[in-house]
Amino acid sequence: MASGVNKVILVGNLGRDPDIQNLENGVKKATFSLATSEVIKNKDGSKTAQTEWHNVVLWRGLAEIAEKYLLKGKQVYLEGKIRTRSWEDKDGNKRYITEIIGENLVLVGSPKSEHPVVEGSVMNDDYNNHAGNTNLPEDDLPF
Repeated sequence: MASGVNKVILVGNLGRDPDIQNLENGVKKATFSLATSEVIKNKDGSKTAQTEWHNVVLWRGLAEIAEKYLLKGKQVYLEGKIRTRSWEDKDGNKRYITEIIGENLVLVGSPKSEHPVVEGSVMNDDYNNHAGNTNLPEDDLPF
């Protein structure tokens, strides 16, 4: 069986405030759009910015960080993996979305005096081993 790597690293700005959902059994989910831009040189030598928009999903502890600290325009460093899922819309059409499932998040771009820098990590093994444990004391949080 062949194995592969599914890893993405993004540094960008939130396109909107996170949408926070509290699901059954106390699981928290945060979703938001993240814009990344790069400057490219056209054939005529002029430079233009090319922006890509990414759909980001954070779970549990990282969703709590998003709820407390993330706002539209905030710059973040995000590590995660790419997932594509599909569903049927109300008209029966098959729809697809590609999302970045966040595993590590670092707030960047602000002086420490303005906003705290919070780093969080929920790696795959940690996520799988502690999926049901959402009532950890603050000193035991994995970030």
